[in-house]
Amino acid sequence: MRRGVRLGVDVGSVRVGLAACDPAGLVASPVETLARDAAGLADVRRIAAEVLEREAIEVVVGLPLSMSGREGPAAEAARSYAAQIARRVAPAPVRLVDERLSTVSAHQALHAAGRRGRSQRQVVDQVAAVIVLQQALDAERSSGRAPGSLVDAGGE
Repeated sequence: MRRGVRLGVDVGSVRVGLAACDPAGLVASPVETLARDAAGLADVRRIAAEVLEREAIEVVVGLPLSMSGREGPAAEAARSYAAQIARRVAPAPVRLVDERLSTVSAHQALHAAGRRGRSQRQVVDQVAAVIVLQQALDAERSSGRAPGSLVDAGGE
């Protein structure tokens, strides 16, 4: 298992969830929810700032595949977003990892914790980012290999 902080990103059309892990790569924790800023890229700049502040060794972006494993419009959007991040944080690598059901799992976890309605919307993206990152960490720990696929900083 590689040592170092990683950031997890859950990309939505309105909000972006951000999570980070400890330097040992054991536990993912929520960081914040960012408003999507397609025009100005303030959200991408904020993620890049977190990479620098935390000296992150990589960024893990959730790739929303369908249950059959196919890529649809949401996966295309996540790939494009990951490429934007990769250009900002290079040379730190950005990886795409399968995130099927992460948002559903986040909603279920928040519901079980008694958070409903508007208060849930404020944190569901962070919780989804935690789930994406934790699954990536667990996969690396069990396989000994970096998770997912590397994003080309030149565009993907």
